[in-house]
Amino acid sequence: MGNTNIYDENEKIINCRYADKCGSCAYAGMKYDDELSVKQKYVEELMGSYVKVDNIVGMYRPAYYRNKVHAVVGSGKDGNIIAGTYEANSHRIVDTQGCLIEDAQCSDIIRDLKDLIASFKYQPYNEDTGKGFIRHILLRKGFSTREIMLVIVTAQKEFASKNNFLKVLNELHPEITTIIQNVNNRNTSMVLGSTSIVLKGKGYIEDVLCGCRFRIGPTSFYQINPQQTEKLYKKAIQLADITRNDTVIDAYCGIGTIGIVAAKKAGKVIGVELNREAVNDANVNASINNIKNISFVNADAGDFLVEYAKNNKADVVIMDPPRSGSTPEFLDSLLKIRPDRIVYISCGPDTQARDIKRLVKDGYRVKTCQPFDMFPHTGHVETVCLLSKKCPV
Repeated sequence: MGNTNIYDENEKIINCRYADKCGSCAYAGMKYDDELSVKQKYVEELMGSYVKVDNIVGMYRPAYYRNKVHAVVGSGKDGNIIAGTYEANSHRIVDTQGCLIEDAQCSDIIRDLKDLIASFKYQPYNEDTGKGFIRHILLRKGFSTREIMLVIVTAQKEFASKNNFLKVLNELHPEITTIIQNVNNRNTSMVLGSTSIVLKGKGYIEDVLCGCRFRIGPTSFYQINPQQTEKLYKKAIQLADITRNDTVIDAYCGIGTIGIVAAKKAGKVIGVELNREAVNDANVNASINNIKNISFVNADAGDFLVEYAKNNKADVVIMDPPRSGSTPEFLDSLLKIRPDRIVYISCGPDTQARDIKRLVKDGYRVKTCQPFDMFPHTGHVETVCLLSKKCPV
């Protein structure tokens, strides 16, 4: 791959010197059109027996798209500060610089932070000894607002020379709108701990998606590619064909993004999410957008549907489960409610196909399957499927 990272605008190829070790970009070095063909074929193999799969929606400029950048901080062989990602199937840090799929401004901030950490003599955290101070750097950027959040994850609350450090950092990067120290003193692979201290700004950023404004905190789930997310959400809402007479359930709703967008067309929306912090964010986001016809429930989506199905119905269920797909219990509950339309968004088409097999067996048919390339150059592909009830014979 050579010694430099290069994005070829003509063929939309990324050539990255870290690709082999990092392992994140399975299609580094491949023409983007060829990559899209591979992903299209993969979805067709999974879904082709149910429906003709629509053409995958690619990205116009598939580079520098990640609005969330995470770097593990460590020591190199010569004791220098390194920051990057873990080598595939290991805990060896690949000192990535100038990643071609991460926001370039965020990459510049991490580069300067490495120098600052070294000059202030902060020790990187060592997983084996449990000693050291700086564990992780996390950056999030609003695609529309250009607001930037920096989260510095430390092993202890005490932050020596904190004011001087922040002064120098602010001089280098005044564009950072909020800085948070997150304290994670546990021996865990989890990035964030339970204590966050706001060092600058409001402790959150905001972004605009599909005409709605969303507040994003350090732990908020928010899609990392807003350009493609907007296309996907608009397609999902279009497929749902929501009217003012419809009750919509947004299962696995996170901070309420798609439910809040859907509420503009619906009679009533209920968002269901297990993560309490995400539900708090969702309520704030509904308030920011002055959406009155949405409510959020802090519960397991399957458990909620079991209770809901006893006395209520829904016209549309929008579901966006984790990569592992839905649980059998959730699908059982969904089949009790029997909504007219199910819009199933998935970042794991294999588990989506497994779940759809069950829904088709119990009286639904797949009407549309649309793949989206949300994560160019990686092995991931996102899909949105519309299922409707089969007409009784």
